[in-house]
Amino acid sequence: MKNITVIGGGNMGFTYAASIYDSPLEAKIQILEKSKERIDAINSLNTIVAGDDYAVLRDSDIVFLAVKPQIAPDVFKSVKHLLHKDQLVVSIMAGTTIETIQQGLGLDKVVRAMPNLPAQVNLGTTTYVSSPEVSKDELEFIAAILASTGEIIPVASEDQLDRSIGVSGSGPGFVFYMMNAMEKAAHDLGFAPDEAKRMIAQTVEGSVKLYKENNISLEEWMGRVSSKGGTTIAGLNYFEEKKIAEEIKNGIAVCVARAFELGGK
Repeated sequence: MKNITVIGGGNMGFTYAASIYDSPLEAKIQILEKSKERIDAINSLNTIVAGDDYAVLRDSDIVFLAVKPQIAPDVFKSVKHLLHKDQLVVSIMAGTTIETIQQGLGLDKVVRAMPNLPAQVNLGTTTYVSSPEVSKDELEFIAAILASTGEIIPVASEDQLDRSIGVSGSGPGFVFYMMNAMEKAAHDLGFAPDEAKRMIAQTVEGSVKLYKENNISLEEWMGRVSSKGGTTIAGLNYFEEKKIAEEIKNGIAVCVARAFELGGK
């Protein structure tokens, strides 16, 4: 039985705690949180225990860091004296490097993971990489934890993990941006909010299902939904004229640059 403590009871911290709790993994899970309101909200569910007694870290086998990277230095200072070399730390903080975590906490075994928001509904995508000190068995156990929220993708380096932020980590925000534009267009066309939501959600879900279940490129799918002189090709030609695809790529590049900036690269 592994003792797992999650520092941070926000969206992603709670998501991982809940996924571990619901999984068949042999683990005892608890959350450390500073906000009394959040502690009360989590404890009211009568599942995962939340509190603010950081002394429990002494008996933890695995510690999840689920806090904002901007406050990481303060968190390191407040918990370092409670940790020991045998413990393994899993960080889901964007940009904060393994070396920074090792130095900040005074331990060696660190796994960096980059999940995304759909992990909340077990459809997440998580990339991950570890320090050399993490054993094969330990990494397999951590992979099982990460997989409890969806797809997992091991990457070869921290640079690759930071690059994945632009595609999968921040990707849901970009998808929501597109969906928001489609929703506003539907409203302008006279559709009621409920009608617009149903059309957009089903369109996106159906398109993703087709893409996942068939070995057909996205370019081919665009061709299949288009016909010469038709409506779809008119819209796609407009997007090409405005260089929308290039701007999306530029937006992802800006996102990745910010991830490297957070890591001091």
